[in-house]
Amino acid sequence: MEKFNIKVERETYVSKKTGKENFTYFIKGVIRGRNIKIAVAPPDFGGYTVLDIVFDDQMEANLVVVPYSMKDDAGNTISGNTYAVQSVDENGKVYECKIKPARNSDKELLNMLLD
Repeated sequence: MEKFNIKVERETYVSKKTGKENFTYFIKGVIRGRNIKIAVAPPDFGGYTVLDIVFDDQMEANLVVVPYSMKDDAGNTISGNTYAVQSVDENGKVYECKIKPARNSDKELLNMLLD
């Protein structure tokens, strides 16, 4: 597990369909002098409840990067990263939720940011 000094942030928006206030999650960074905003999401819809618990009343939490490597049936090595957002409460208890880039372009930007 690698810890970068990168924060996952959230901000509120109002749903056009329901009129309800929700959160959107993202990572801000600078690539080649350009300010970028990378959208991230939990792996499934129920993950939004987990993210609410991880963030609690804060608007940012730490990004955790977990590298992986495996061989496929043909013997080719496949490697990459999995991602999570993590926070620690006042008692030292760790709260974590897996996340993923929301779109392919977000995945590409995240890879550029981490290199």
